[in-house]
Order: sequence, then structure tokens, then C-alpha cells
Amino acid sequence: MSLRCAAVVLAGGSGSRMGGNTPKQYLLLDGKPLIWYSLHAFEESPVEEVVLVVRPGETELCRRNLVEPFGFRKIRTVVEGGKERFHSVFAGLQALKGRGYDLVAIHDGARPLILPADAERVIAAARETGAASLGVPVKDTVKVVREGIICDTPPRAELYLTQTPQVFRRSLYAEAMQLAAEQGKDYTDDCQLVEALGNAVTMVTGDYSNLKLTTPEDFAIAEALLSRRTGGC
Repeated sequence: MSLRCAAVVLAGGSGSRMGGNTPKQYLLLDGKPLIWYSLHAFEESPVEEVVLVVRPGETELCRRNLVEPFGFRKIRTVVEGGKERFHSVFAGLQALKGRGYDLVAIHDGARPLILPADAERVIAAARETGAASLGVPVKDTVKVVREGIICDTPPRAELYLTQTPQVFRRSLYAEAMQLAAEQGKDYTDDCQLVEALGNAVTMVTGDYSNLKLTTPEDFAIAEALLSRRTGGC
């Protein structure tokens, strides 16, 4: 029997580096809120349910202005996130307790151009190995710099830019979160938690268009990529 998978989509960022007062997940990209694209991709993916994690105080607003108007079938729960990413992911996992899912896919809502086919491939990999992430090979040479001085040049062939979704057996990720909480460490990447347990994480090569939108320049690039994807000029 195939392992059941749910998704936790994080949409609780402030978007301060975008400028303006509107959180980036609600900025319009080709006429739709940025977060719409990630949610739509999961509607077309093998996940059975989506938990949407939003900023404190925005759960009802999100239901009225996003979930209901666009008719997302898989979003059964909208929950408030926490101060840090770790707390937001934990809130999403708590919402899935007792629902019988074997796998959880964690996705950053600031990556609107995730392809449903890539989501399906990384979920399939996690079904086989227990942990998998999307990523793309680096194109540039990467330098390690300390105090303004280059001190190392890692082999480019071994380097990937990590993306999301990152998919894990739910029991494995819960164990990894417990260890991180006990150690009091702050992780910027979900794979790091699982790696800290000594577990291998499979890298699945994704698409360079699955970029994270952090600055206005990123947003402009996403608009151009989306236009090309939809046949615009």
C-alpha cells in the first residue's frame, strides 16, 4: 500500500525585504496572490491534505480571502505559525496528528513556481528512502569566506542549492524535531534536522524556476518565468 502524504505550506513570513506593507505571500503575481501558486501545485500533486500555516491573527482572513474564493479542496486546516520557522513547521505537524499520514512534505510558500511534477518526484523518492529534498546544481563557483578572506573553494560538482518541498517520514521528522528542541539549535533548513540524526536525505534534481522570492528582483524574475511558462510575451 502506498504511503500517504500530507503537506505543510508555510505562509507566515513578513516579506520585509520586499518593501511595502503587504506580506509577500499576498502580493499579486499575474493577478493571483503569490501563495496561490504553491497551493494550486499541491492540488495537482499526490498529497491528500494541505495544512496552511499563516501569520498570527490571519487564519480567518486567509480562509475568507484565499481558501474559499479559490476553492482549494485539500486545505482542511489553516493554523497560526510561530516566531521562527521551526515553530511554524511544528504547528503544521500538530495539525496532522492522528490523521494517519506516513509522509509530510514541507514547502515554503515563497516558492510559487514549484512544478506539480517535481513535487510528485520528490514525494516518490521519500516513499523509497524516508527523506528527500528538491534542489538544483550550483552554476557558479562557491567560496567559503571568513572575515573577508577566501579560505576554501568546495568542488562545484558536489554542491546543490536546496529547494522545497522537502519530504520526510512523519515519524522520522518528529524525532528530528525533538532532538533539535532538546539541543536548542536553530535550523534554516528542514533537511538539517534529519541529517543531525545521522539519516541520509536523497537529493532530487528540480527546476531552476523554483526560486524563493525574497526581494523585488526575485519577484520580477518570477513574473518573467511565469509569463514564459504560460505562453506570454
